[in-house]
Amino acid sequence: MKFTLSWLKDHLDTSAALDDILYALTDLGHEVEGVENPADTLGAFRICRVIEAVQHPNADRLRLCRVETYPDGPDGAPQEVQVVCGAHNARTGLVGVFAPVGTHVPGTGVDLKPGNIRGVDSNGMLCSERELMLSDDHDGIIDLPSDAPLGVRFIDYRGLNDPMIYVKITPNRPDALGVRGLARDLAARGLGTLKPMEIAEIKGSFPCPIRVEIHPDLKSKAAPHFTGRLIRGVKNGPSPAWMQARLRAIGLRPISALVDITNYFTIGLNRPLHVFDAAKITGALHIRPSQNDETLTALDGKTYAPLPGQMVIADDQHALSIAGIMGGEPSGVTQDTTDVFVESAWWDPITVAATGRALKINSDARYRFERGVDPAFTLPGLQAASQMILDLCGGEASEVVSDGAPIDTTRQYTFDAGRTGSLVGMDIPEATQRETLCALGFTLDGTRATPPTWRPDVQGEADLVEEIARVASLSKLVGKPLARSQPGVPAPILTAAQIRERAARRTLAALGYNECVTYSFIDHLSASLFGGGTDAVRVDNPISSEMSHLRPDLLPGLLRAAARNQARGFMDLSLAEVGPAFSGGEPGEQHTQAAGILVGHVAPRDPFGSRRPVDIYDAKADAEAVLAALGAPARAQINRKVPAWFHPGRAGTIALGPNTLATYGEIHPRIVAEMDLKGPVMGFTVYPASVPQPKTKTSMRPALILSDLQAVDRDFAFVVDTGVEALTALNAAQGADKALIGSVRLFDQFIGEKAESQMGAGKKSIALTVRLQPTIATLTDKEIEAVSAKIIEKVCKATGGTLRG
Repeated sequence: MKFTLSWLKDHLDTSAALDDILYALTDLGHEVEGVENPADTLGAFRICRVIEAVQHPNADRLRLCRVETYPDGPDGAPQEVQVVCGAHNARTGLVGVFAPVGTHVPGTGVDLKPGNIRGVDSNGMLCSERELMLSDDHDGIIDLPSDAPLGVRFIDYRGLNDPMIYVKITPNRPDALGVRGLARDLAARGLGTLKPMEIAEIKGSFPCPIRVEIHPDLKSKAAPHFTGRLIRGVKNGPSPAWMQARLRAIGLRPISALVDITNYFTIGLNRPLHVFDAAKITGALHIRPSQNDETLTALDGKTYAPLPGQMVIADDQHALSIAGIMGGEPSGVTQDTTDVFVESAWWDPITVAATGRALKINSDARYRFERGVDPAFTLPGLQAASQMILDLCGGEASEVVSDGAPIDTTRQYTFDAGRTGSLVGMDIPEATQRETLCALGFTLDGTRATPPTWRPDVQGEADLVEEIARVASLSKLVGKPLARSQPGVPAPILTAAQIRERAARRTLAALGYNECVTYSFIDHLSASLFGGGTDAVRVDNPISSEMSHLRPDLLPGLLRAAARNQARGFMDLSLAEVGPAFSGGEPGEQHTQAAGILVGHVAPRDPFGSRRPVDIYDAKADAEAVLAALGAPARAQINRKVPAWFHPGRAGTIALGPNTLATYGEIHPRIVAEMDLKGPVMGFTVYPASVPQPKTKTSMRPALILSDLQAVDRDFAFVVDTGVEALTALNAAQGADKALIGSVRLFDQFIGEKAESQMGAGKKSIALTVRLQPTIATLTDKEIEAVSAKIIEKVCKATGGTLRG
């Protein structure tokens, strides 16, 4: 929405400064996007007089001028400066426009500096209109009447000091798409008084020869009200200079008086109008649905084919206008037009929006009608436009013809002055609240408030409070702490599941993962790769084809994110997410996961050889760290019952009996290829709900258990079949004495042809180190030997191997 300051003052009687108006507009909710103030670019140019103009001593085409200037304005002391000028009309006694040294000349883009031209000093410039960007005329400097006031700013003398203001209007405020609507808001704020707008009824001197008719299918909703009248004997010349200046200031090209008047009403009063050349109308005007194969060349020069059913204004032969959006070129007015039919109608916003979107037409009329134009101003707008046409173009008006009637927008809401404090937190006296609503056009009857017809956005009691608070200024709100619901320290409100989710997020961040928040919807292919994709989790109305199913796991979303990052050159990644996954579409078929992936290498390249590809043990260590943060037992079983999207030989599951706590390992190469990823990809999924809750709930950490007795390490080497897993030996050794054995680790494995040559075909050697941690007394040799014998027995029984000699 663009308008000029003088245009605003046509509706608002105010003496407020421009900066105060701009601040108030933004504070009222109409964000000021920009201001083009002529004073900023042309304020330094003042009216001067050439005292004497003589020939330049060293140039035939230059003149040396003594110029009388007033740098401090007409009330200041005059000064005399010397200027070298090349204009042919520079003469003694000329009254022109002077730019002092330091001025930026917009027409040339030059900042004036003291100069020396052909050996003569020159300080400043006598300007042409092109140098001030007022026109393309540069055939001589500006020559003003001899009585022009010296020292006055040129923009003030010429009436150019009219700032253009650009305001962003929110979609819920269609009334602010007219200058008068903004003036009303500013008047309610107290920055002036809204000027009355008296619209007199123009009595027609003859019956209108053009009949109007709304199709019955449209009258109920799409086009409920249409008015118009014929004005004959008009003279369609240029519009007045003041109107052209305002239209140019907001970026509209003046065309003719009749067209400019319609644009003037659109911007000034949010009342789009249209004028038809009456000589080009055959018969009556019909507001009807478009017919098959009907085309129309619009005012933008393009030919449109409205779809069947879309609204058009037509005569007895063909369509003349796309209703509420744009008029047709064949029926448009020209300089030769003498009789015009002026139309003012109200169109349904949804119908106009749908038609404009389908035909891809953007116009000022569509922009306003699809947001909402005042239905009660249809006929008054026609009367006001008729008066302006008669004043500027002459002519004689007919009687008004119409069909339909204004829609009834009457609605009432309870006005409760106390709600302003409870909803907004502002203490505003009731009298002030009532004054505000009345200034905005509301009608108050006791405790009942009726919104004005131009405010379709007011739809409830809370909107009344919003209007009061907006005008009072929400910037005056004072922050106040919320009162406690109960005295003392509040009890924790997070559930155990929420606490675990928070712990998982913090742990993953501490491990160096970047947290992702992906959609819970994924494509069918990704869902099927991870055990989902069934009809039970299919979305009936997906946002796109890539969001057709609920995700069965967090890993596909992370892998897709990694692929997008790799496509942009980021090859080494560590991504994690905590969120829901879905096994079905019913309540209860949802569970929380904490998942992470490692892609590429663990470190950047360096001269120390620390760069290596990520491996299964990196994923396992991170999964165990998350489980530890969730309070999982330190001892758990490892097995290979992994899902199909993990590599069958390079993945594992951490479990407590049948209860799976986490799965980790290398993502299956087939999945990696499907996801268009490069490099090794490791991943893990932790199931927080599977971690057993502690038997006793306490807010304190458990006591730290330390022993002052020295631990004892014993190494064991076993000869086993090559197909025996080291994990089997580890679990067996750990179970030999759960109280005394602190840890068991694999520290060596001897395998291959050399090992088989020493131990037999199909054999290998695995070596374990077992740490014995006494708790009561230092272990004796006899006790150590007894535990060692139990370890050997357990491992040999579990693996079928023997102790290596």
